[in-house]
Amino acid sequence: MAEAAAIQGTTPSPARRWLRRTASLAVAAPLLAGLLQGLPAPAAQAAESAGGNGGVDVSVDTLAPKAPVEGDTLTITGTVTNETKQSVSNATVDLRVGPRMTSRSEIDEVADRDGVRYGSDPAPLGGPYTVKIPTLGAGLSREFTLSVPVSKLGLDDAGVYQLGVSLSGQTGGQSYERLLGIERTFLPYQPDEAEKKTKLTYLWPLISTSHVSAETGPNLQQTPVFENDDLAAELAPGGRLNEMVTLGKDLPVTWVIDPDLLASVAAMAEPYRVKSGATEVPGRNQAIAENWLDALEKAVQGHKVVALPFADPDLASLAHHGKEVPGSLSHLQQATALASTTVETILHVKPSTDFAWPVDGAVDASIMAVATSAGAHNVIARSDSFRDDLSYTPTAARPVGGGTTAVVSDAGLSKAFQGDLIRAENSTLSIQSFLAQSLATTLELPEKQRSVVVAPQRMPTAAQAQSMATALQALGAKRWTEPEDLPAASAETPDPDASTRIPSSHSYPKKLRAQELDTKAFLKMKETRDELDDFRVILTAPDRVVPPFTNAISREMSTSWRGEAPSAALYREEVLRYLRSLTEEVQLIKKSDLTLSGRSATIPVTVQNRLLQGVDHLVLRLQSGNKNRIKLDGEGTAEQPVKINGGHSQSVKFNASANANGPVTMTAQLYTEDGTPYGAPMTFTVKVSEITPTVMLVIAGGVLLLVLAGIRMYSQRKRAAARNAEAEAAAEATEEDADETSHDAEAESAKAAEAAEDAGETADEGAEPEPDGSPETAQPSDPTPNTGPESGDPSGTGEKVDR
Repeated sequence: MAEAAAIQGTTPSPARRWLRRTASLAVAAPLLAGLLQGLPAPAAQAAESAGGNGGVDVSVDTLAPKAPVEGDTLTITGTVTNETKQSVSNATVDLRVGPRMTSRSEIDEVADRDGVRYGSDPAPLGGPYTVKIPTLGAGLSREFTLSVPVSKLGLDDAGVYQLGVSLSGQTGGQSYERLLGIERTFLPYQPDEAEKKTKLTYLWPLISTSHVSAETGPNLQQTPVFENDDLAAELAPGGRLNEMVTLGKDLPVTWVIDPDLLASVAAMAEPYRVKSGATEVPGRNQAIAENWLDALEKAVQGHKVVALPFADPDLASLAHHGKEVPGSLSHLQQATALASTTVETILHVKPSTDFAWPVDGAVDASIMAVATSAGAHNVIARSDSFRDDLSYTPTAARPVGGGTTAVVSDAGLSKAFQGDLIRAENSTLSIQSFLAQSLATTLELPEKQRSVVVAPQRMPTAAQAQSMATALQALGAKRWTEPEDLPAASAETPDPDASTRIPSSHSYPKKLRAQELDTKAFLKMKETRDELDDFRVILTAPDRVVPPFTNAISREMSTSWRGEAPSAALYREEVLRYLRSLTEEVQLIKKSDLTLSGRSATIPVTVQNRLLQGVDHLVLRLQSGNKNRIKLDGEGTAEQPVKINGGHSQSVKFNASANANGPVTMTAQLYTEDGTPYGAPMTFTVKVSEITPTVMLVIAGGVLLLVLAGIRMYSQRKRAAARNAEAEAAAEATEEDADETSHDAEAESAKAAEAAEDAGETADEGAEPEPDGSPETAQPSDPTPNTGPESGDPSGTGEKVDR
């Protein structure tokens, strides 16, 4: 045989060589056992580390092409690291190609192998396709590159082959070579295009955690307030969400989007604020958010978009703990209704809202019922929840009754890219495993075309997204799959042999159940909803308050809180605290105790509105604690409507009548128009001090006497002032007349003297003029008629009840 092969210029394939070696070992095993009986085990083998590892780590960093065809050259790069304390000499890096695998379960079994396992791995390819390393010191690493033509790999037919890269050498002065380390992966090979390609639906999720609080700014734009600015790092170049958009735009995928993410980024694209301790600071990442939205809008064009309910509510938590809490399921319906509007407004594409996606595709009867309660007719499950006893992978779509279809994603393909894929080695192994599993699925029934759905983790990291994209790009032309969108996959003809039995609640994974929101969380959400409902009915502009809080409640039941119970509880408390701070802006002003003197009076109660908008549809009710002493409008209770503009107060006055002396406790309480109490009640005391008719007559008589006395004094002062004024005027007139008469008398005397001298007669003329009148004598004790200004001080106490 060997001579014939040499003459023909052919060599046995690696698969055949592996079978020959296995057969030779089986024949020689009894002989070897007899020869080795009684001999001590080699020291080198005894020194092997736990788990069968020979002490050298082999990593496969790159493998190209991922799925080679005839004529290709397979190139593998990687690193070998000596993790022992001894040098390795005469080391050889080899490529090992195993036989074609016949099932997906066999692929899983090989993938679970770890470390060196003597006799289970194929023989090395040898020849020129090796890398020699003379010495590899303790703790040192060496890179390697292996290049082998595909024609030299001995691949017989289309299928998945085990591919191993190993290092063999000598350690510790041993004279023989042994296997010191190996890395196993898979090589999918299909030389010709498949006749019946598998229809592959790959979900591309755009989901994040909750970032926006319920708080908004007081301006007309209602500037949103973010809990943190972490979302910006995901949107920036190199960030997780940025990578998802950049990579996804060129892939045949179905976009699965949480509308809350779109709403949050759209809010960030405008002026926004971020909580920083007890204060808020302006956000500075508007440009990053705007660029991401623009890129996403272009990326989804021509693709199917599926919108989850707003904020991606945790359907399993709702089913197991929330559905018995009133209002929880109705809130899920609101979140579903909001989804389509949000996506269409921001991305300008009409999404499908007919899909529900429970966590990890794990379902039971209650989850299915809740998932479809908001109108969804398709539930994305997973095959490790919907189990089948079939030797092949059935089509994903399965009708489960009531017009509902379970779209069962493939568990192996869906979980292929979990874990830390930052290291090139881990990424390469994940990609090759995904390609191997997908090819094996097609080869299970090559004559029958099936539809397979892949639903990866909800929030892939940037490295995971890059690995997923690389794997999908490898499924190009002449491969074994063809793309299909999710709505089309859900409408595929189901496999009649596939199970349609919904799993029981006992089969739901305990690990997932432990991460769910508990009943207390849903009761807290109900408390917030109830207080919001009481608040909204009194607002004149409820659209400024209701949507932010409705969205916040949706975020409280988000799937993203799984495993984050303390943070979820804190978020719920913050939302409720802020809502209560707003409701307390409309309140009753505290009153001090009052005194009611007399049989009737008015009792004012002040309502203050410190909101930026007006309030209406409020009723203020005042109740007397003892209606035998004080009645309000003839009853023990009185009500007045309340309507106040933003930033104002209103004094509401109640007519009160007193029947008996003594203190009475009064209770004021605001109510909405439907009779629901609003805010806390306010109490104060009114002391009744009744005044008798006799006392009133005495007081009235005294007041009358004081008034008459004042009038008399005023009249006397007025007359005295008039007499004084007349006397002064008369005195001035007398003095002027006397001066004038004296002057005339002197002139006449001179003339008379002259006349006497001439005529011998003397005339004596002189007379004192009588005054026109004599004023009455004034009373020097009367005061001046001018009085000072009236005092502005408050008057004495009377029937005043408001202080």
